[in-house]
Amino acid sequence: MIKAGMYISDRYEIIDKVGSGGMADVYKALCHRLNRYVAIKILKPEYSTDASFVQKFRAEAQSVAGLSHPNIVSVYDVGEDDGLYYIVMELVEGITLKRFIEKRKTLDVKEAVGIAIQIAMGMEAAHTHHIIHRDIKPQNIIISREGKVKVADFGIAKAATSNTISQNAIGSVHYLSPEQARGGYSDERSDIYSLGVTLYEMLSGQVPFAGDNSVSVALLHIQSEAIPVRELNPEVPLSVDKIIQKCMQKKPERRYQTAAELIVDLKRSVINPDGDYVSISSNAMISSSPTRNITEEELNTIKSAAKTPATHITYSDRKTKKKVKRETEELDTMDSGLEKVLTVVSVLAAIALLVLIFYLAWNLFVKDGDNGGSGFLSGIFNNTENTGTPATTTPETGPTIYFSESPTPSPSPTPVGSVLVEVPRVIGLTREDAEETLLIKSPNFQIVFNEEFNDTVAKDLVAGQYPEEHSMVPADKQIILTLSVGPEMKELMDVKGRDSYSAKTLLENNDYKTEFLEEFDDVVEAGYVIRTEPDAGEMLPKGELVRVYVSRGREIKYVECPDIVSRKQARAEKMLTGANLTVGEIRYENSDIFDAGLVISQDVEAGSQVEEGSEIGFVVSLGPEIVTTPEPTPDPITPPAGGYNEDPAGNGEGGFPAG
Repeated sequence: MIKAGMYISDRYEIIDKVGSGGMADVYKALCHRLNRYVAIKILKPEYSTDASFVQKFRAEAQSVAGLSHPNIVSVYDVGEDDGLYYIVMELVEGITLKRFIEKRKTLDVKEAVGIAIQIAMGMEAAHTHHIIHRDIKPQNIIISREGKVKVADFGIAKAATSNTISQNAIGSVHYLSPEQARGGYSDERSDIYSLGVTLYEMLSGQVPFAGDNSVSVALLHIQSEAIPVRELNPEVPLSVDKIIQKCMQKKPERRYQTAAELIVDLKRSVINPDGDYVSISSNAMISSSPTRNITEEELNTIKSAAKTPATHITYSDRKTKKKVKRETEELDTMDSGLEKVLTVVSVLAAIALLVLIFYLAWNLFVKDGDNGGSGFLSGIFNNTENTGTPATTTPETGPTIYFSESPTPSPSPTPVGSVLVEVPRVIGLTREDAEETLLIKSPNFQIVFNEEFNDTVAKDLVAGQYPEEHSMVPADKQIILTLSVGPEMKELMDVKGRDSYSAKTLLENNDYKTEFLEEFDDVVEAGYVIRTEPDAGEMLPKGELVRVYVSRGREIKYVECPDIVSRKQARAEKMLTGANLTVGEIRYENSDIFDAGLVISQDVEAGSQVEEGSEIGFVVSLGPEIVTTPEPTPDPITPPAGGYNEDPAGNGEGGFPAG
């Protein structure tokens, strides 16, 4: 049981499970030896116990480990630990093409063609090393977060073809070529068929053939024609529709013969989408007989025959020579129609050879002897003087025969491969000019093109050549030219809100140059990124300059405080707000000088510089203070010294002074 924290081979620490396939589970792991994250694919138990499968798997995975291409998931290591067979690969953070199609339903034509070009470029790199995928499908295509398309599972896909996998075949049978569905021989053109199906699905949102089970789908691949993708998606141009049709031809001879040929047409479809330049050959030599399984006796015969010198057949309609190297252990079928043709050709060749021998013998020994001599050879020996003059002859001895003192033999043609030619320099030229320059030197050069990112050589120009210039090579040598596709484009990451140090580190670690500029911002805190030029998300070449704008915080501005003394209150408030200041506390006081409603004083002296938005308080007059005069108070009555007598009458009138 694989768990997080577990170590594989004391080197790979399992972090988390990231996926599962038909034959293996995929985990994110940390390689402690190189301190990097990797993807580790561990075979499921049912395959780990199959010794023949494991042997095939390890051999193929190790051969794929030598591949290095931007559009192929790199294989770092293959191993075994306590019964766990694993393959360590490059960790690609992204989404599978299958999931991408499910989310988008149908892709834009240019987007789909761009993805197909990158897949084909990865295939071309593998095919150059005689490695065939045999299971090209959207599930094995990964689109990274930077938009890079990578083909995965080269080794495991090829190993799987040597075993019967009925349970898991349903996922792949929708993309299977007819020859694979028949159990026949598959080659580079089988991958091209599968890529055609993948492009079909990208543009239509569905696979060309669907059925209830894998057998019915496989039969449809062999017998039925797919609905043209333009009928399902009218936005697909003619050229792309014909490219898909050519990729999905039933007979390999009618498909693109190499991924390079396919890439050329895919790129042309972007520039000239409505052009009618895709040709599908209808007169290729195609056998109509079904595939049959050969017997063990026939297989041994083929293997023994493979040890004898091979006979190469050149077809006149081919412009360039193509050498096909096939491993004898992969020969599992033979076309009976071709067998009959070879038999007939062999018989005819034998008959022709016998006729030629009979003819020469007749002329050498019989014909001249019938004319009275002892044959052609006797004429040579009877002519004792070899002086270059005609031998004496009579009408009875036949025609005159001339001999020279040293007969000149007919010159035999010099083999093309034995002639050495100097390779010219073609770096910096366009594809057409480079090809023309090489063919002028030798029309028999076999020119092969591949592509790679290049930061210094402009797009579509030759960035590299092998063999190098001035090398002396055979006249039929294969010349490999590398065309520049320009600098590698990467999606600019979003660094808004990051501090300037972390933004600089992230950008420069992704091969961008940086320039930092400062500007005021009322929202973003000082020292943090406001924005970048170009904007985040744009595709930029490696080494491009990115301008990063960092906040200086809110900008402080100063304004002159206006003079509002003697102004009415409403006018004073308007003057303050007009100067981008804020009305502060308003106080009211009496004044004998200022009329009511006028400003008596202000808290900030007029004409002084204050920060914009500052509060300015002031005092408003209530007018003069109102003083009220009190009413006069009567003097108090002083009672007489003797006091008052009581009212003798008792009538309340008061008393009289006593005495």
